Amino acid sequence: MKNWEANIRRVTPYTPGEQPREPRMIKLNTNENPYPPSPAVEQAAKELGADRLRLYPDPASSVLTEALAGFYRRKPEEIFVGVGSDDVLAMAFQTFFQSGKPILFPDITYSFYPVWAELFRIPWKSPALDSEFRIVKEDYFGENGGIVFPNPNAPTGIYMELSEVEEILQKNRDVIVIVDEAYVDFAGPSAIELVDRYDNLLVVQTFSKSRSMAGMRIGFAVGNPELIRYLNDVKYSFNSYTMSQAALELGAAAVGDETYFRETLGKIIRVREETKRELSALGFVFPDSRANFIFASHESCPAEELFEALKAEHIYVRHFHGPRIGNYLRITIGTEEQMAALLAFLRDYLKEHSGKRRKTDS
Repeated sequence: MKNWEANIRRVTPYTPGEQPREPRMIKLNTNENPYPPSPAVEQAAKELGADRLRLYPDPASSVLTEALAGFYRRKPEEIFVGVGSDDVLAMAFQTFFQSGKPILFPDITYSFYPVWAELFRIPWKSPALDSEFRIVKEDYFGENGGIVFPNPNAPTGIYMELSEVEEILQKNRDVIVIVDEAYVDFAGPSAIELVDRYDNLLVVQTFSKSRSMAGMRIGFAVGNPELIRYLNDVKYSFNSYTMSQAALELGAAAVGDETYFRETLGKIIRVREETKRELSALGFVFPDSRANFIFASHESCPAEELFEALKAEHIYVRHFHGPRIGNYLRITIGTEEQMAALLAFLRDYLKEHSGKRRKTDS
């Protein structure tokens, strides 16, 4: 070991989903939206003008925070924006989880949470989901240094009703509770409805899923103005200009086109429900997903085998290694045509697999 290596912070990094670059692939592994952003985004990109890029963007991100405030009927001072929800969440970890007590998040959840906790030297505990992959709310009623969980959860897709979210908040008035709502637009009511009643609640969302802008990297948080001020203090201590001018302008344009937003959501939800029925008929089991993906396991065919077979056909899904989830695939909801191709392959493959199994058994 070199002398300077003794002073390096070592962490186990988050592993992002594979980003293949193939001309005729079906990419269902990173929960991207299969439809393009709103036409208003394309128009805003044309109008942006290269000359504006020589100037620093507004550090207050006013055009975007005001658009979000209007959409969610909040005040601009209740909105914080960042470079994707990962940036927003990382800022929140650094800002709010400083008590020295362990923070809580589920054992099966977004795998960035333990990475941030270790990176920022925050103690943590992860209560186990129950046998049906549901968060046990009572596990979050004891003393802790803060709470964070996705709703719907990832990778399970299970949505917790707001009444249960509120129970967790009621039992934790002295710490910050972060509800990570990357997928909530596909599910049900947002915890933003609870912000006025709980000054310790921070709700985080993203443009990467429902607004088709994963490549632009836009995330935001909604909370009481005091929480947002604390977040901005930490942000300005790192970088005053976190959001590019393009992200601000195009993000605001996306928020302004609610009709397109609702139409796209409707298509994805409809295809998700159709896909559930088809997968169930093929022998898959899965939690009742309320996200833009399905977390599925087959009764007789190992997930890793299916994962490799799909990949060989240029159909990409996500396979996680780990206790309790190693035999599941997370399948993003694509277009009708993409899901039809996936299901056709699965029908043929499982039929062949079943035939081979019968021969082996005999």
